[in-house]
Amino acid sequence: MRGYRQASIKRGLFRRQIYLSPAGQGKIILLQLHLAFSRVLAIDPVMSTKSTLKLALIAATTGALFLTSGCAGKGGNKDTAYVARDVDTLYMAAKKRLDRGDTRQAAALFDEVERQHPYSPWARRAQLMSAFSYYVARDYAKSVQSAQRFLSIHPGNKDAPYAFYLIALSYYEQISDVSRDQKITAQAKQALTEVSRRYPDTRYAKDARIKIDLVNDHLAGKEMTIGRYYQRSGKWLAASMRFRNVVEEYETTSHAPEALYRLVESYLSLGVPEEAKKAAAVLGANYPGSKWYKRSFGLMQEHAPAIAAN
Repeated sequence: MRGYRQASIKRGLFRRQIYLSPAGQGKIILLQLHLAFSRVLAIDPVMSTKSTLKLALIAATTGALFLTSGCAGKGGNKDTAYVARDVDTLYMAAKKRLDRGDTRQAAALFDEVERQHPYSPWARRAQLMSAFSYYVARDYAKSVQSAQRFLSIHPGNKDAPYAFYLIALSYYEQISDVSRDQKITAQAKQALTEVSRRYPDTRYAKDARIKIDLVNDHLAGKEMTIGRYYQRSGKWLAASMRFRNVVEEYETTSHAPEALYRLVESYLSLGVPEEAKKAAAVLGANYPGSKWYKRSFGLMQEHAPAIAAN
């Protein structure tokens, strides 16, 4: 995905003040989206109608927790060991880990919030924070699992768009080079399309549509790679089927002009110059100034001059 990474959301940007960036790189769109989302997930006045004394006690308890964890050294991480803790302390411990950029430990602690306090309002928030933490840690499988668990329990929740978006991003970040299997790419396209279909007027959908274009270009690139291989092997019919698929399914991608030219090559090699002429005509009508049209025109003049003249 080297050609597409520049246009995609980069990893490593966390919510301002609340999250840190261990890689030091910006993820501008995710920052904007997560800022709005995190206002709900962060500790808010409604959820924090506690006395000043209790908040102070929570802070003191949390501080003692991390001091104890720091002293543990190589003896084990006591943060994520099962210790019965009240939901406020446990959630704040997870948030503290996320502040420090320790995303895997943060995710484990957010999972612990849900495990110890499954009926608390914090459990719902912890599920999504766990999904986000796993995403930033590049543990995409667990990020998808956490987000899907949230959607299965809270399908109509107002934060569902964010959960769908995290699932789509987790698949998108795993897209591999066109020389490899593109199953994940297809899953990314499906997830991004779901975001755009379900929530068309959101910022998540706007970003999803941009990524769908990039995914289509990638899938078209895979088809072109296979088609060229068939051409080199002399399997002209198989090659033409791949190039036709690019023209019909991915006509708006950057690969369409070359696909049309390759169709001209394949049809001439198969001995069907009339079909080659049709492909060349489509190429000339849509990409008259491209190098691929000039090449196809030359091929037609060389191998089927009578048909090209008509």
